[in-house]
Amino acid sequence: MTYKQPRLMIAGTGSGCGKTTVSSALLRAWQRQGVPLCAFKCGPDYIDPMFHRAALGLPSYNLDLFFLKEHMVCDLLAEHLSGGKVGVIEGVMGYYDGMGMTDEASAAHVARATGTPTVLVVRPKGQALSLAAMVQGFVQFAPNTIQGVILNGVTKGMYPFYRDLAARAGVRVYGYLPPIPEAELPERHLGLVTAQELPDLQKRLDLLADAACEGLDLTGLLALAETAQALAEPQPVTRLQLPARIAVARDKAFCFYYADNLDVLTAFGAEIVPFSPLSDPCLPEKIDGVYLGGGYPELYLDALAGNETMKESIRAHIAAGKPMLAECGGFMYLGTEIADGTHCASMVGALPMHTELTKRLQNFGYVTLTAQQDNLLCQAGQTLRAHEFHYSKSDDAGSAFVARKANGKQWDCIFATETLYAGYPHLYFRGQMDAIERFLSVCMEKRARI
Repeated sequence: MTYKQPRLMIAGTGSGCGKTTVSSALLRAWQRQGVPLCAFKCGPDYIDPMFHRAALGLPSYNLDLFFLKEHMVCDLLAEHLSGGKVGVIEGVMGYYDGMGMTDEASAAHVARATGTPTVLVVRPKGQALSLAAMVQGFVQFAPNTIQGVILNGVTKGMYPFYRDLAARAGVRVYGYLPPIPEAELPERHLGLVTAQELPDLQKRLDLLADAACEGLDLTGLLALAETAQALAEPQPVTRLQLPARIAVARDKAFCFYYADNLDVLTAFGAEIVPFSPLSDPCLPEKIDGVYLGGGYPELYLDALAGNETMKESIRAHIAAGKPMLAECGGFMYLGTEIADGTHCASMVGALPMHTELTKRLQNFGYVTLTAQQDNLLCQAGQTLRAHEFHYSKSDDAGSAFVARKANGKQWDCIFATETLYAGYPHLYFRGQMDAIERFLSVCMEKRARI
């Protein structure tokens, strides 16, 4: 059986064109009108979904065709759009930008695979007739679902000029957003700053919604969303119940979590117990495992270094042979120290490695991990899919796995034992359920032995 699940893809000509700005403005504007909503993000991004969540007060979910098969992405959409919700899916990078020189796992791929109409965000700075050529190029380049354009960073006075140019490509122009300096979303080395770092974020979102109500064709966009291809009803999946208590680091330093990863833990029956390495004195009581996600530990070095009781609590957890899963920022925190270019701060010291911030991306992109030994998540020879995105560099990134990119580049990474996974690569749990079941099973086994 299939169901109508209205939704739109808000894609862009490239990074920096304003996809998150337009998506957040649209979410908040439709929310004001009482439209039931759910937000999504193409690809492995952590930060943009934080702005969706801030706009709606609800989680935003990643749709990633490197980690999941097409039917699984459709099931995830159908699951979260049940009950008459309208989906807003923010694209990733440029519309056709996928793995290597292909559009695999791109926004275009997700839109095609899910039958979702696309509206392309265009920022026509320094363009006139070239705007029409660019839009036409996107429309004609390859099979796609592009149905319209939104012009970003355009004044009300210049909008008719740019609207008429964009319309030459044969697609509908659904309005514009003007420059709003007070509502700009600041950037740093991994993209936008995190949502919780902006104390006036709700005011910025309201300003964006005001502009959307004036400049966007909200009724027309909603009608376009209704044309999305119907999705099949997702099939229920029964999971082995493993009611482990998992402490999850959740604060300003550790905030990079896929919403679906936490849902997967809950689906297995796990209880998520949040804690803060910044402000809590120690790990929560009676926990079976710890999940240290990524984030920006380099911005809070003094606070993390100064919380000696927390560091001792984590060292004791690892020394006792209790399971620990640490990704990227969490991995950095487990090392001896982090240097940010001006000073060096002592961290947990559970791993024999030093981390430094650099001025360029290190090992960026999707990777396939092959285990060199049996470990917390899998057996030797088995593979996991992951993603790396960091500016820091460790003097020892581990050697329990070999990471391989699609272009053939490979390197050693990750510290792993029967109770530990700690490394730069981020995991998407739904794409490797056996590994998460193994993690939770070890948590339960260790509980029974202690």
